[in-house]
Amino acid sequence: MGKFNKTGGREMPELNTSSLPDLVFAFLFFIMMVTSMREVTLKVQFRAPQATELQKLEKKSLVTFIYVGEPMPEFREKMGTETRLQLNDQFAEVSEIEDYIAQEKSSMKEEDAPFMTVSIKADRETKMGVISDVKQALREAYALKISYSATQKVK
Repeated sequence: MGKFNKTGGREMPELNTSSLPDLVFAFLFFIMMVTSMREVTLKVQFRAPQATELQKLEKKSLVTFIYVGEPMPEFREKMGTETRLQLNDQFAEVSEIEDYIAQEKSSMKEEDAPFMTVSIKADRETKMGVISDVKQALREAYALKISYSATQKVK
């Protein structure tokens, strides 16, 4: 049989840190997956109009945004103060909407494309003629589900 030696002090073993980098990378990966970055940098001013009857959009992955408003101050020298459209991160004309919608539909799954909703985020001071032109271009692109972004009206 073996002999047990009781002499000498017992020390606490050192903490094993060999799996620490794995934990750090797993945590970093988790943070990267659950964090959503802002997809579009606004180049037009957008102050949402107020409304009394609001409804939340259910599947935000099926929503495509069109921003309408005056250019931000840093873009006014180049673009002027006229109302402009913004599609993704670029200024655009009404005639470009049809191509934009086709591109957005092609980037979606085939079964989701018919359920695509176009959300118009127009500044409260935008003239209705511009909105009518946008709606007409959306009709020509067969994007018939349209929503308007607004904030809840305070009573």
